[in-house]
Amino acid sequence: EALMILKYGGVLTHAGRKQAEELGRFFRNNIYPGEGTGLLRLHSTYRHDLKIYSSDEGRVQMSAAAFAKGLLDLEGQLTPILVSLVSKDSSMLDGLEDASIEMDEAKARLHEIIITNAKAKNTNEPVEFPWMVDGAGLPANASQLLPKMAKLTKEVTAQVKLLAEDEDEKLALTNSFSRYDQAKAFGKTTIDVARIAAGLPCGSESFLLMFARWKKLERDLYNERKDRFDITQIPDVYDSCKYDLLHNAHLNLEGLEELFKVAQLLADGVIPNEYGINPKQKLKIGSKIARRLLGKILIDLRNTREEAISVSDPKFTEDEATFLPTKESEYQQKLQTRNEDGRRSSSTSEKSLDQEDEDDRETKYRLDPKYANVKTPDRHVRTRLYFTSESHIHSLMNVLRYCNLDECLQGEDSLVCQSALDRLHRTRELDYMSNIVLRMFENTEVPLEDEKRFRIEMTFSRGADLSPLEDKTSENTSLLQEHTLPIMGPERLQEVGSCLTLDKFEKMVRPFAMPPEDFPPAAAPQAFSGYFKGSGMLERLASLWPFHKGATNGK
Repeated sequence: EALMILKYGGVLTHAGRKQAEELGRFFRNNIYPGEGTGLLRLHSTYRHDLKIYSSDEGRVQMSAAAFAKGLLDLEGQLTPILVSLVSKDSSMLDGLEDASIEMDEAKARLHEIIITNAKAKNTNEPVEFPWMVDGAGLPANASQLLPKMAKLTKEVTAQVKLLAEDEDEKLALTNSFSRYDQAKAFGKTTIDVARIAAGLPCGSESFLLMFARWKKLERDLYNERKDRFDITQIPDVYDSCKYDLLHNAHLNLEGLEELFKVAQLLADGVIPNEYGINPKQKLKIGSKIARRLLGKILIDLRNTREEAISVSDPKFTEDEATFLPTKESEYQQKLQTRNEDGRRSSSTSEKSLDQEDEDDRETKYRLDPKYANVKTPDRHVRTRLYFTSESHIHSLMNVLRYCNLDECLQGEDSLVCQSALDRLHRTRELDYMSNIVLRMFENTEVPLEDEKRFRIEMTFSRGADLSPLEDKTSENTSLLQEHTLPIMGPERLQEVGSCLTLDKFEKMVRPFAMPPEDFPPAAAPQAFSGYFKGSGMLERLASLWPFHKGATNGK
């Protein structure tokens, strides 16, 4: 007897590709100082140091490639861009194994709060900081919403089943479609109007697969024999509702809008609490999931600072400069080697690859000011982009906002200001292309030894966090017609005028980051970072971003 579990999906939709490219263009024109063409000039003259990392999932890698296409104003297909610009690093951007025990405990406690209505006892008591309460964000009537959700899910599934049974007849009557035309929808950048006009699901999905998707949700959400709800299925029900409201509204499934509203209420409380039921648990889980990513960010920032100092200080000697050559180029090459070897054999030792040529230095390519025919040859910008999952975005954000709760940092203020903490508490969903942006600026008017020489700015975006039911007027109407939701703009995580120095940032984050000595010898990269869901963004002297990949449907 054999049990085979096959994952369907992972394909970037036409909407997801469009959103990623548009966000790349937005970053080019708005995140970096100066006009968008300035970044392109820097990039074309070896003054923009860019590296892009992605998790192992195909749709995340394609999101990264689409974003790079928009950022650098590239042309052509995504596959060549993916191969040439995106490096896969599953050890840093994939997996929740390190925090599996704590997450199971959080989910068990969350289930207890929902089923027993334990949270309702304190609903009338005023709380100064509502995000400090166990199960913050859960609706008070969560236990009543669950049965309603199960009932509506069953009704929607029954409708999709009828459509699936009628699919053969529809395909037979529509000569332009065959059973195997689904494959042609992969990689499309526009809506297949003919499919929708024929009453078929958007994209590559057939009615049979659509029914399988909903049937699994119906079966897993509620076990009738045991009379038990599985709250871990709530986010999946919500994602399916949002996808079908956005891409398959033409199917007119009755009860889908009502199910979406119920699922949204529950998901807004369940999803953030899966990564910790209270701030201290969120910090513990976040530090375990994002430990390697946080360590890489600190390496990026530190190496960028050291190189900036070497350029600014004419007395910076060759001996001092030996710290600067990191080994990122070798890290990239060995990363690619691991990716290729992994396809042939999963038994290859990553450690042995990383330990080779430990003494090799990075080969840097940078504009030589003596031969540069540009006005500002010394201007140099670093960008590091990290495309990962929603779990890593939640984890990274939880560390940034709750790091001061750790015993070793008692008395310190949070890296995130009070108003931003309140906004984050009210932000339930991290949707496709949600991102955290760290920008490091150098103030050349300040002495090198002054800690204010380098400061950090942090911004955050919720991504495509808009309900398909909310705004059906003006600009959003045309977007919905294209099955696309707008991506929310960046929000500051610090007070205007405040100064978060690099030293302070390192002090607050270092206890939760992987130490540099624990990284592979070749993985001492330099630079900037952005984190995207897609996925967890930016520029400055150095930059880091994480992006969140969103659902299979490119929600």
